[in-house]
Amino acid sequence: MIAPLYSTNFGKAYCADCIDILKTIPNGSIDLVITSPPFALRRKKSYGNVSAERYCEWFWPYAQEIARVLKGNGSFVLDIGGSWNKGEPTRSLYHFELLLKLCSSQGPFKLAQEFYWYNPAKMPAPAQWVTIKRVRVKDAVNPIWWLAKTKRPKASNLRVLKPYSRSMETLLKRGYNDGARPSGHVVSKKWNTRHKGAIPSNLIIAANTMSSHRYLSSCKKHKLEVHPARFVEAIPEFFIKFLTKKHNVILDPFSGSNVVGEIAERLNRKWISIEINKNYVIGSAFRFNGLGEAIYRRHRAKKEI
Repeated sequence: MIAPLYSTNFGKAYCADCIDILKTIPNGSIDLVITSPPFALRRKKSYGNVSAERYCEWFWPYAQEIARVLKGNGSFVLDIGGSWNKGEPTRSLYHFELLLKLCSSQGPFKLAQEFYWYNPAKMPAPAQWVTIKRVRVKDAVNPIWWLAKTKRPKASNLRVLKPYSRSMETLLKRGYNDGARPSGHVVSKKWNTRHKGAIPSNLIIAANTMSSHRYLSSCKKHKLEVHPARFVEAIPEFFIKFLTKKHNVILDPFSGSNVVGEIAERLNRKWISIEINKNYVIGSAFRFNGLGEAIYRRHRAKKEI
């Protein structure tokens, strides 16, 4: 039995190949799996990634285990960016091929809805085609697949309402003309009801530019490698609120620096994180008040870092 590298009030962080931990988790015990696995990038990354040609084959055993541990009304949220074909300014279809495999008649999932993460601060890459030859524009959007085992997964957009826009506030005060629109939509008289907020769209806008988090400063202080592809906090926060309730169980099988665990802890959800790189797991303990120093000293004493 593999013991967690550290635990908190709500969660457990494991350092292992996630397939080994997934096999120990009981059937139908997880409410939400949310993760950003290594993408099939042409350039090798320090956290490990496989080629686009092998990606579906590589990911399939993990997908089968994720489906097994999910509850019947649970969800699997997969943040997976695209890639470029080697030596040419055309796009790989590997992430679409993976989606089709996961949601085919033989696959374990249904596509509940597609989301898109727009990162306005993303670097202008690939440089060869964007900044040198100037034949493409920069990639700034990642698709996020919301997958489910059934056609009616647990969800509530009432938990992710946002403030009304200024124009909507004006419209609610001034009133509007109900009836048919040129698009064919019909606006009823009930439409003018003020609710607790506006329903968000499936576009999540968030720049991954945080530079003052205690995780970053602590890793720098102790000369620990900072994970280079950290989950932007807005993504797990949105989906955890949208798809779970307090004390539900969240799993991130490719947790990196454990942003999901930190957000789940903050929102009073139970969580399990799995990461194969020990330095990343040790560094992630600094996300939890009072825990990081003890974990660092313990593994430093054992000369494991």
